[in-house]
Amino acid sequence: MSVLRVALCGNPNVGKSTVFNALTGLRQHTGNWAGKTVDTARGLVRGNTADWTLTDLPGAYSLLSGSPEEMVASDCLTFEAQDAVIVVCDATCLERNLNLALQVAEASPRMVLCVNMMDEARSRGMDVDIELLERLLGLPVVGIAARNRQGLDRLKQRVEEAAAARASAQTAAALLLSYPKAVEQAQSVIAQQIQKAVPAIESAGTARFAALRAMTGDDGFLARLLSEANASDRNSLRNAIQEQKNALERSGFFREKLAETVVSEGYRAAGELCRRVVRRPSQSSADLRQLRIDRLLARRHIGIPLMLALLGLVLYLTISGANVPSAWLSETLSGLEPRLFAWLLGLGAPQWLTEALVSGVYRVTSWVVSVMLPPMAIFFPLFTLLEDLGFLPRVAFHLDRCFQRCRACGKQALCMCMGLGCNAVGVMGCRIIQSPRERLIAILTNALVPCNGRFPTLIALISMFFVLVEGPVGSLAGAAMMLGLIVLCVGVTLGCSRLLSATVLKGVPSAFALELPPFRRPKVGQVLIRSVLDRTLFVLGRAVTVAAPAGLVIWLLANLRVGDTQLLRLLADTLEPAGRFLGMDGVILLAFILGFPANEIVLPIMLMTYLSQGTLVEVQGLDSLRALLVANGWTLTTAACVALFSLFHWPCSTTTLTVYKETHSQKWTAVAVLLPTLTGVTLCALVSALSRLLGA
Repeated sequence: MSVLRVALCGNPNVGKSTVFNALTGLRQHTGNWAGKTVDTARGLVRGNTADWTLTDLPGAYSLLSGSPEEMVASDCLTFEAQDAVIVVCDATCLERNLNLALQVAEASPRMVLCVNMMDEARSRGMDVDIELLERLLGLPVVGIAARNRQGLDRLKQRVEEAAAARASAQTAAALLLSYPKAVEQAQSVIAQQIQKAVPAIESAGTARFAALRAMTGDDGFLARLLSEANASDRNSLRNAIQEQKNALERSGFFREKLAETVVSEGYRAAGELCRRVVRRPSQSSADLRQLRIDRLLARRHIGIPLMLALLGLVLYLTISGANVPSAWLSETLSGLEPRLFAWLLGLGAPQWLTEALVSGVYRVTSWVVSVMLPPMAIFFPLFTLLEDLGFLPRVAFHLDRCFQRCRACGKQALCMCMGLGCNAVGVMGCRIIQSPRERLIAILTNALVPCNGRFPTLIALISMFFVLVEGPVGSLAGAAMMLGLIVLCVGVTLGCSRLLSATVLKGVPSAFALELPPFRRPKVGQVLIRSVLDRTLFVLGRAVTVAAPAGLVIWLLANLRVGDTQLLRLLADTLEPAGRFLGMDGVILLAFILGFPANEIVLPIMLMTYLSQGTLVEVQGLDSLRALLVANGWTLTTAACVALFSLFHWPCSTTTLTVYKETHSQKWTAVAVLLPTLTGVTLCALVSALSRLLGA
């Protein structure tokens, strides 16, 4: 039995991932699209008559835009043969979603429209006439409620029917789009050339869509189209496209106006469809309640304090909840060390190799796991709950004006929030920003917000030197101070964004329509699975990958000696003048340098060097740790400078690697490393100089 190839696409926030998970279950995996750093998910679906390979394409508002995600979706539907395509729409805002559906209908005649959230639409008093919509589109239409698994069997049936049917040259949905005569003529001429020259494009409808993309000026798509064309027909295709573009310009359809015309026609057709198939009450009680809440939150003096309060609550729960499981995990993993020693020695491994592997590689790796895993297992689910609730787009709404003044994109606020969990995740999240200039600004400044790996060091410093109260009051005070540090980081991020926009990345900020999805009750089970699998384990896996070899390097530095001096101590003494200038010392500076693989190991490296130990050590209790640090010359100034440098220094190896993968540039990767480092050096030098001036 042959396996069908089915693509799944839709706007963001329409429940596309819910549909994908409901159809595939756990039979899925994620990876980058070929040639692009854009994540796609694939899964196996057990159908009624055949099995499918379902590809979850990135969320897109249009197939004619230039963001990496939308280009992947468009290229897949144009050049990759699909047996069927599912387009997911939200029944509560069908008009907005149908614009994409109409584009897909032209690109792929074997389309099935999946109208999701029918239950939510009914709860609001809305009625979507699925049968009438199907007649008007000339395509299969299925109404479902994916969160409750309603209508999935019917969806499978219609998809398999569409895959088995002979595709028409042009669907009724495509015929709903009516462009000006000059555009239609140019589209027809180019489509004929494409169908002749490009073997991968067989459908006449797909050829018409490809012609539209070629005319709207997508240079990347044009290069791909020409590369797919027969060598003998390549020049004639290029000339035909250029001739029709020139003809359109003579008719007044320049690039911007043409794109605007296409978009406007899509929304006009979508609006006409919705007026015929959607019946809604004047305003339901749910809509009125939603409107009142959003009007209340839109007020800056209410929305911003509430935003900070929720973030503070998440930090409080993370700080107070991670201590016990972290201690248990550390004790459990450290308890395995004697067994590993005995096992390796039993295998005949030399004593030095056993110590290097266990006291070096294993101990550092287990430290990273025990320190990172518990807070991430708390922070990421809470953060994902806020996402599902609809909170994060409202954060972007309040910060949009600030970023616009800095000539950056308001969507950067969402990436910045992701960076609180992990800067590498935040950097990948910058893909939602369409403008290359603004996307680069967001990538370069993402490491200016503290990630989950820096929280343990910051929390320890706050507890030891700035908050001397224990219990819930101490946790609350620590969360408040941590919140203050995050606000400082937001201010620095805005300042650096403005600096980049005024210098090396000059430009005018692009406007964007911020979608505020309705508040929805999160599915806790799905949130836990997604946050653990997609975020927590992903980030932890990357950290462990770099922590293991780092553990070996740290062990070697701690155990190799020059004369009677430990090499680790020798390096620390070399860095002492630079450390003193920054209000710290050489040991602290060396710990930050050696902590490049993972920020979680900075503090243990300090302790190991201060105690002249050959392995990572952990002091029991904050009181003992504070006494040790004070005995080695720490003051309030030292603690303040270490906290500032923890906030602002080079990103970890995982984030640095992610920046390089996203930018494909050594230059911009170097800028991403230098920007937070220079910020931290400047702030620490100022605090140190002020402290000396005041005699502190």
